[in-house]
Amino acid sequence: MRRADRLFQIIQILRRSSRPATAAALAEELEVSKRTVYRDVSDLIGQRVPIAGEAGLGYLLAADYDMPPLMLTPDEIEAVVLGAQWVAGRSDRALATAARDVVAKIAAVVPERLRPFVAEPSVGAKPTLAEPEDNIDSADLRSAIRNGRKLRLRYRSEAGEETERTVWPVILGYAETSRLLVAWCELRQSFRHFRTDRIIEAKLLDETVGLRQGELRRRWQRWRETNARPP
Repeated sequence: MRRADRLFQIIQILRRSSRPATAAALAEELEVSKRTVYRDVSDLIGQRVPIAGEAGLGYLLAADYDMPPLMLTPDEIEAVVLGAQWVAGRSDRALATAARDVVAKIAAVVPERLRPFVAEPSVGAKPTLAEPEDNIDSADLRSAIRNGRKLRLRYRSEAGEETERTVWPVILGYAETSRLLVAWCELRQSFRHFRTDRIIEAKLLDETVGLRQGELRRRWQRWRETNARPP
């Protein structure tokens, strides 16, 4: 790894760390010696990158530090391209178009030497054989999630039983051949997973879930941790 790329990667590691990152941890991820890390961090501080901490205790990057968002490494570019390929082949039309647009925007702004990693990446997502047969537009589900609005569902179970229920949507999950709407179900008074191909009808209600932003998702995460199956 070139030294310039290594300095950039140190900043990236610190940006994603919520607690001090030790020189040992940095050295392990970068595959260099701790002495090299000490020298690189010292150089970054000398370049006025706001890194706090010291050897032996760990390092933190100031939360308000900003840097050009598209200084990407080849691995980061290929990760984005791979993700975009997967989304384009398995999501609704709006998200698929957005995924292709992201790749086009990256190709337009990265340096010339990095464009081959966009045009001819070394990774690729397997094409889907068939689209999930949904009766509803998943873009509407995503809109309800973003705006904290309740949904009224008509849902058919695997056994063919139809029910109507009001739900508080949390997240729309994507698998290889299906999509799942995770939501708090007022009927069952618990979180439930609804396969979108079994949703007969979804009506967006004027009523909001009445929680602070992010609270419903935090409750779902706690529920998921509590109900996780042991390995």
